[in-house]
Amino acid sequence: MAESVVIGAGATGVATARQLADSGRRVRLITRSGSGPDHPGVERIALDAGRTDELATALAGATTVFNAAMTAYHTWPETMPPLFASVLAATARAGADYVMLGNHYGYQQTTGPVTERTPMAPHTRKGRVRAELWRQAKEAHDEGLLRVTEVRSGQYLGPGAVSAFTLLVAPRVRKGELALVHGNPDAAHSFSYTEDVAAALVAVGGDERSWGRAWHAPVITTTLRRAATDLAELHGAPEPRLEPLTERDLALLSFTDPLWREFAEMSYMSERPFLVDDSDIRNTFGLKPSTLRTALTT
Repeated sequence: MAESVVIGAGATGVATARQLADSGRRVRLITRSGSGPDHPGVERIALDAGRTDELATALAGATTVFNAAMTAYHTWPETMPPLFASVLAATARAGADYVMLGNHYGYQQTTGPVTERTPMAPHTRKGRVRAELWRQAKEAHDEGLLRVTEVRSGQYLGPGAVSAFTLLVAPRVRKGELALVHGNPDAAHSFSYTEDVAAALVAVGGDERSWGRAWHAPVITTTLRRAATDLAELHGAPEPRLEPLTERDLALLSFTDPLWREFAEMSYMSERPFLVDDSDIRNTFGLKPSTLRTALTT
């Protein structure tokens, strides 16, 4: 049986499976469609992770389960809790350790840098979902049902990443076109490169110091304008033209995809500086973020 199981084949799930396999571990990658990288060390399995009994069978023999699953952004309050409850229950039944991929939504709004000790007191719907998923997992850990940890990432950069930057800004900048941005393009923000997040997941999943707490993945702190400018230079494109999205813009976009309707409640993270302290994972595991240009190039 596989030593490691990764659930979810988004950009970070794929990177995690590949990094684990490259290190010599046997990996199973579980998705509803059976998608994933073509790698000799990765066995791809088509399975709905919400089916707890079937998932528990697929997890048998695994030492560590990495949950990088994600449901449609606009459905989180309805779809994330049952999915994560199923993964948690199946992992406990299989006797494996459990590593969750999370984000920074669950923290109390603050003007200073966010640390892992910032209170989990969110004011948004999606933030409450994330905080509750961690609370349930930590409760299971404290009860001795299994060992749990979580890696929390910021807005994604990297190949296959899905974020406001990759959806709205990057394609337009590469073409030399006007890009509408969500929030203040000159506010400092902590981004996460998918490969760095995967490295963090792999690191905490194999270390006895990880369990029972959350960790911030290494972050690249910059402005959206700086990221857009570097991207333009890398592609030989003209200097980026950036303008903030208006409420009308978001309303029009929401007619094409309900994803955009969800951006409004998270505006506090993009309209002013949102800084993340990643010193714990740096000091404990020696992990450092890649450069901004590396995240934009690969």
